[in-house]
Amino acid sequence: MKRNVVTFTYILRDPAGRVLDTSAGGPPVTYLEGAGQIIDGLDEQLRGVAAGTKLRVEVPAAKAYGDRDPGQVRRLKRAQIPVEGPLNAGDQFQTDTDRHAPVVTVVAVEGDEVTLDANHPLAGVDLTFEVEVVAVRAATEEELHHGHAHGADGTEHCH
Repeated sequence: MKRNVVTFTYILRDPAGRVLDTSAGGPPVTYLEGAGQIIDGLDEQLRGVAAGTKLRVEVPAAKAYGDRDPGQVRRLKRAQIPVEGPLNAGDQFQTDTDRHAPVVTVVAVEGDEVTLDANHPLAGVDLTFEVEVVAVRAATEEELHHGHAHGADGTEHCH
């Protein structure tokens, strides 16, 4: 199967129409199809779309950041949490110094107990993308071997 590198701009909205994220003011997104660089539901719906196309893409939660998992919500003693200073509901932090460690959200602080949620903040949320495909090109052998796009023109090595 031929795989492409796709470059696009987007506006991301929640079911109420609120803007959650946008590429406006920054560079467009460039990714290798099927490499897991963007959410599955968006990747699937952008396959075969030509440069210059504008479309609205509805992505159900299961094909975005997944459904909420109640098992990812835990209550811990404050002393078990490796974060200095006060914690408040809504605070977020990584559970380890590894940049790939999960981010958790503080749900509640009650006395010396803290409730943490390791679900992605958009888990359980159906998403709507307004997308403009800026460019589409065949992936290079090197990109296919590395498993990611090397920039919009294939020369810039992104990490």
